[in-house]
Amino acid sequence: MGAEPRVAVFVDVQNVYYTTRQVFKRPFDYAAFWKEVGRGARLVEASAYAIDRGDEKQRQFQQILRGIGFEVKLKPFITRRDGSAKGDWDVGIALDVIEAAERVDRVVLVSGDGDFSILAERARQRYGVEFEVYGVDALTSDALVRAASRFVAIGPALLLPGRN
Repeated sequence: MGAEPRVAVFVDVQNVYYTTRQVFKRPFDYAAFWKEVGRGARLVEASAYAIDRGDEKQRQFQQILRGIGFEVKLKPFITRRDGSAKGDWDVGIALDVIEAAERVDRVVLVSGDGDFSILAERARQRYGVEFEVYGVDALTSDALVRAASRFVAIGPALLLPGRN
């Protein structure tokens, strides 16, 4: 294969934020990730899925993501009448992955959420794409790791320096 593989990237921002914070006490380095995933590949699509709580710090973070090259997709944070909260992008990510899988060679998903294992299996079987998953090893679903073509454990090279 002479041409660079066409790659689509999908980042579950909430998942990577909470898992890297829980395990490493450090945030994910989106710029380092962008460089790594783009090496020897043609990034044709890159989406970061986040919840919009409307605060200024979050808007600045979203601008940084856009500056790196991500399309930032926002969904409002919803508080239900009973006080519980809702704000995930699982269905939106799944739909976008399936649409992209038709026109790329590799799908890269940044999430440890086991709900995506069915998505990984379906995309690989139906479209023959490589399906890479980046996640925090200790908090990534075993089913998702098994369903992926390749699992990349997020470690120090993909984290911002600590702010302790």
